[in-house]
Amino acid sequence: MKKQLIYVHDPMCSWCWGFEPTRRKLFSAIAGKIPVRRLVGGLAPDSDEPMPESMQNMLRQTWRRIELTIPGTRFNYEFWDKCKPRRSTYPANRAVLAAREQGEEFDPLMTARIQQAYYLEARNPSDISTLIELAAEIGLDADRFAELLVSESLQQGLLAEIQQARAMGIDSFPSLAVARAGATHPVKLNYTDARAMLQQIEAA
Repeated sequence: MKKQLIYVHDPMCSWCWGFEPTRRKLFSAIAGKIPVRRLVGGLAPDSDEPMPESMQNMLRQTWRRIELTIPGTRFNYEFWDKCKPRRSTYPANRAVLAAREQGEEFDPLMTARIQQAYYLEARNPSDISTLIELAAEIGLDADRFAELLVSESLQQGLLAEIQQARAMGIDSFPSLAVARAGATHPVKLNYTDARAMLQQIEAA
């Protein structure tokens, strides 16, 4: 079996946002050498309940910790005042899958657009209306996207993808692993140095 790099993420995972610059460098370094398989991990199920104030405070603190840990990472804290936060990332996960249906290249494009909208533009990707707007902004067929986004088939696809990640022992995000010969080898993340991870991938 050919070596494959598995990347498991959630577009509303703040550590995934912090990891993006280094992830891009890593993926650029292995482009054409090792295929990458992207999986969404499903951080938080669907919910219409407002996010408790205690969780909002905890996430604000997480954002500040990421800014201190990963130089150059920025967050727009206006989100907490402008939006009605919910602990619900499944809609954004399904949006990535719905985008992928219109072409593999739209998977990372939709992920990046969700992250930018959430972390820089104070828009709420837990809202279906926001996701449809973002789909149009990256050039997707918005009507086709909107129809698929709320379909049962896409929900089942999301659950299957989450299960694939769990079967590999992955339940935190972001995560990297090398799959080869039926075995999965985790890659220790380095949020600021792609070379450290590249060495692990090449050695796996």
